[in-house]
Amino acid sequence: MSEDAHVAPSLPAAADDAIGRKNMQLLVQLRWIAVAGQIATIVVVQYGLRIDLPVHAMVTTVLALAAFNVASFIYWRDNDATESETLFALLVDVAALTVQLHLSGGTGNPFVFLYLLQVILGALLLRPLSAWAMLATTVLCFAALTRLHRPLRITADASAGLSDPYVLGLLLCFVLDAVLLAVFVTRINANLRARAAYLADLRQRSAEEEHIVRMGLLASGAAHELGTPLATLAVILGDWRRMAPFRDDSELRAELDEMQAQVQRCKTIVTGILLSAGSARGEASMPTTLGAFIDDTVAHWRATRAGDALRVTAAIDADRPIISDSALKQMIDNVLDNALEASPRDIVLDVRNDEETLMLAISDGGPGFQVEMIKEFGKPYQSSKGRPGGGLGLFLVVNVARTLGGSATARNNPEGGATVTLTLPLSAISLASEDEHGH
Repeated sequence: MSEDAHVAPSLPAAADDAIGRKNMQLLVQLRWIAVAGQIATIVVVQYGLRIDLPVHAMVTTVLALAAFNVASFIYWRDNDATESETLFALLVDVAALTVQLHLSGGTGNPFVFLYLLQVILGALLLRPLSAWAMLATTVLCFAALTRLHRPLRITADASAGLSDPYVLGLLLCFVLDAVLLAVFVTRINANLRARAAYLADLRQRSAEEEHIVRMGLLASGAAHELGTPLATLAVILGDWRRMAPFRDDSELRAELDEMQAQVQRCKTIVTGILLSAGSARGEASMPTTLGAFIDDTVAHWRATRAGDALRVTAAIDADRPIISDSALKQMIDNVLDNALEASPRDIVLDVRNDEETLMLAISDGGPGFQVEMIKEFGKPYQSSKGRPGGGLGLFLVVNVARTLGGSATARNNPEGGATVTLTLPLSAISLASEDEHGH
């Protein structure tokens, strides 16, 4: 419980920072619109309506805002944004708007209502305390502009309709507020929905990892309980092989060999579950090559399963040094076992790699997955076998692959059957990466 309490708060914080970066990118886009709008307004008012403005000072403010936006675009293109950084960016926008209003009539300027846009954005993007700080700042700026501003020679005559510059400015301000809010609130809400989905996925993964830990504890107890009877069975079977009735009867001897192979398989399965439930890299890690690892895994699987249904195609760097352990083999065995149950006579293992990735695609000629199972692939107890506890094999496969930084996916083939694809980064299983960690 203490570990969960330590980890859980960091998940929303990481999600908030990532969503903050997306929202900051939206603010950059909004700021470019503000820069273009301010330039257009200065030109229209100064040269179209013949209203005298301090053009030099206002253009300097626009250029400063544009420079800040360029820096914001460069910095927040690759960096996450915290709430304090988002608040700072919004305050810069309020400051730029305040300077422009100070230079052009203060509260007598119809564009003073653009403060509302900043308040609404703050309410959407910030936590309550920061949002109230934004509100207080805009109120103070509005109040200050009532006394501190350069007079603007403009008359307000509502009876003149849109021919009056002030009324026309009010209309443009309203349209600008409404359009920007409609566009950007929609996109901000999309970011918030993405954040919620991301957090839901993190919670699901956390629950699955907790489930794995519990399975590890159960498997550890089972291993201690099963170790003695399995060892006893192995000794008894070894003694029987030396007895005359079994030594002289080839059919009985073949059955004994099969029994010994199955006992050994049981011991391997217990070991694999322990490693998979704990971590993906077990104590039994051994240096090998990619080609030898695939050959050994296939040979062991064929030796412990009846029939000869497996066909292997490979296009790999066979001499590439990697680390092999029981968990990796067990992961592949689990997928092959599922394919064998679905299609006892038609299984294909296709192995390929490039400079960074190892891909293993296991195909079968069975009935394929149900659509619901593909959507929930890798979730515990999702199985078409109809028996209690089914689906744990693929659950372990997905989580071992995920622990190694890879993935496991499933699809139905157009010609029938299904394919499960395991994708692993070679850096996670390469001999070099193991040496770097001192193993």
